[in-house]
Amino acid sequence: MWAYSLTEPAKFSRVEVNPPGEGDLKEGQVLIRTLAGAVCGSDLGYFAGHPDTRPQDRGPYAANFPGYPMHEVVGEVLASRSPLYARGAHVVGWAEYDNAVSEIIVTDGDQVVQVDEDLEPVLAIPIQTLACVIYAVDQIGDVEGHSVAVLGQGSIGMLFSHVLKSRGASHVTGVDLVDRSDFAADFGVDEAIHGSVERWVSQLSEADRPSVVVEAIGHQAFTISDAIDAVAPGGRLYYFGIPETRPVAFDLYKFLRKQLTLKAGSTLSRHHALEVALEHVKANEFLPERYVTHVFDVEDVQQAYETAIVPARGRLKVAVRMA
Repeated sequence: MWAYSLTEPAKFSRVEVNPPGEGDLKEGQVLIRTLAGAVCGSDLGYFAGHPDTRPQDRGPYAANFPGYPMHEVVGEVLASRSPLYARGAHVVGWAEYDNAVSEIIVTDGDQVVQVDEDLEPVLAIPIQTLACVIYAVDQIGDVEGHSVAVLGQGSIGMLFSHVLKSRGASHVTGVDLVDRSDFAADFGVDEAIHGSVERWVSQLSEADRPSVVVEAIGHQAFTISDAIDAVAPGGRLYYFGIPETRPVAFDLYKFLRKQLTLKAGSTLSRHHALEVALEHVKANEFLPERYVTHVFDVEDVQQAYETAIVPARGRLKVAVRMA
C-alpha cells in the first residue's frame, strides 16, 4: 500500500509498505481505508523535525514512520473487531498511531464515530476537531453570562470562540496576529483583535478583563503569562495545545494573588466527545464548509503541511483528500 513518510524534517516522501490486515486487529479495533485527513497544529512541530516521545518517532532526524504525523482521519471500515461498526461503515476520529497519511490503517473503535456515508469525507473532519474543543470547554465549566477571550484564532481558536458563544458567553474576544475578521461573525466572535496578545493585554482596563481566557495559540511558552495578565481576578484559564518548550515557566506569584484557576489536558472519553460533536455539527450545518478552507490531494500532502504551518488570512482547517 502507499503511505507518506518524513524521510527528513519537513520533507514527505511516498513509500510502499505492507498493509495491515484483518488478522492484525486486536479486540475493539477497526481496519479502515482512509478517505480524508487533516493537519492539526500538534502535528506541525513533528513535521518540522521536533522529537516526539512516542514510539512512532523512531528515526534519527525525522520520525520516518509511514503515515506520521496525522491523527485526524475519516475512513471506510474494511474489517472490524469492534461491536460498534460493520464493514462498509464510514467513521471519523483519531488514528490511534498518528499514521493517517496512509492508504489503510488500524485504529481503536472507541476513538471514532460513524457518520453518514453521503457526507463528503473532507467535510466530516471538523467533527474530530470539534470533539477536542467541546471536551475542553466542558472542563472549563459554565460560561453562560461570562466574558471570554480566546488567544489565537486559527483552526482551533475559532472553534473555541464558536463553542463558547454557543454555551452562552456574553462577549467573546478573539485575539490573533492574523486578521481573522472574515470569520469572526460566523464563529460567534464579538470583538476580533488583530494584533499581538501582549499588546492587547497592555491596553486592557480592569473593567474589560475577561473572566475566562483560553490559550489556543499553541507551541508557545510565554503566552500563558499573557493569559494570566489578561484574566480578571478569580478567573479561569484553559491552556490548549502541545507546548514545544518544556518545562514552561510563568509568574506563580501573580497567578496566586489573582486567585486564578488553570486547567489543561488532552481529550478523554473520545467516542462520547465525537458523538456530541456530531450532533453539534448537525445543528450547525454551516460549520464544515466554512471551517475547511483548504483541501489538497494526498499527492500534495507536502504542500498541505507547508500551508498549514504558516498562519494566513483566509485559512482555517487544511484537509487532505486520500481517495
